[in-house]
Amino acid sequence: MSPANSGPLSGIVVADFSRVLAGPYCTMLLADLGADVIKVEGPAGDDTRHWVPPVRDGVGTYFLAVNRNKRSIVLDLADAGDAEVAHALSARADVFIHNFKPGGLAKFGLDYDAVAARNADVIYCEISGFGSAEGASLPGYDLLVQAMSGLMSLTGDPAGPPYRSGISVFDIMTGLHSAIGILAALHHRDLTGEGQRVETNLLSTALSTMVNQVSAYIAGGVVPHRMGNAHLSLFPYEPLTTGDGELIVAAGNDGQFRRLCAALGAPELAGDERFTTVGRRNENREELRPLLLDRLATRSAREWFDALTEAGVPCGPINDVRGGVELAGELGLEPVVSPEGVPSVRNPVRLSATPTRHDLAPPALDAHGDEVRAWLGLPARHRTEGPHT
Repeated sequence: MSPANSGPLSGIVVADFSRVLAGPYCTMLLADLGADVIKVEGPAGDDTRHWVPPVRDGVGTYFLAVNRNKRSIVLDLADAGDAEVAHALSARADVFIHNFKPGGLAKFGLDYDAVAARNADVIYCEISGFGSAEGASLPGYDLLVQAMSGLMSLTGDPAGPPYRSGISVFDIMTGLHSAIGILAALHHRDLTGEGQRVETNLLSTALSTMVNQVSAYIAGGVVPHRMGNAHLSLFPYEPLTTGDGELIVAAGNDGQFRRLCAALGAPELAGDERFTTVGRRNENREELRPLLLDRLATRSAREWFDALTEAGVPCGPINDVRGGVELAGELGLEPVVSPEGVPSVRNPVRLSATPTRHDLAPPALDAHGDEVRAWLGLPARHRTEGPHT
């Protein structure tokens, strides 16, 4: 459709029938790696175009966050002509991805069996909330999964109510797992010529993402509970109050704890039998905490950050989002890119030979509809209305 993209996935065409977050995040990662992603939207566009505020140039910043490097085509799957375009696209794509409810695309001839019949070596990725078995009918919203997986039971003050995470963590993690599955399937296809179906779901991702907390139950028989900002197995590994505010202190092993005690001017604490090992510090955290707080109260958070960092103790301030972005800039990570003048967060993967690209701004609705149809050998859409907005 255009000059070949750069990147390790250059030449891979992705038919992206997903919307909102998990699927679009996955396909943006693939696009950043050089894949040519064709974003298929209904006539009203991806829901997140309209999730405002915040807004930039009339488009929700939510949409802008996960849709760069893509081309947009509007297809009404209930329309015979548009369904023909969708079928043609599915026949040409290397990867087909969607997050409709399981079975939801069958009536349009876009389920796995139908697409594989047209395109035997396709990688067909399905994202759902709760899988394609007994959970197929359940709606896949991140907030529901945070509640039903147990994450909310772990988040918040022990004496307060459960809280959701500040981001749609399982949508994002499912997008990442989907990208990994797609890349594995593409490699398998390179070796064997065979396509395959890739399935991910938010609940399975949630249980995997909660790693040690879920392992505490399935391997140790312990049901974890809310601990605020404290860690189930480590101390000190939480915000601690200094002379003018809180500082995260993360002494995750015995050596770091000894360095912390020395920097605090209390080396004797490291030799105290109650605190000599990770397990003992964890058992006796309520005795150790006030001893640390007494010393931390003598200086400001900034002063302790400098001193503890110099001593090799992991620590850090609690920033707002602006502070996080500014810190990344100060550290030379160049966190912001602006394809075609639209700011977004740089892809975090750094590849020395085939760097990620940040070329195309998130597309206007149907901005590439005629281009995609021409590439498929189909006529341009006959428009009786004004352009989509």
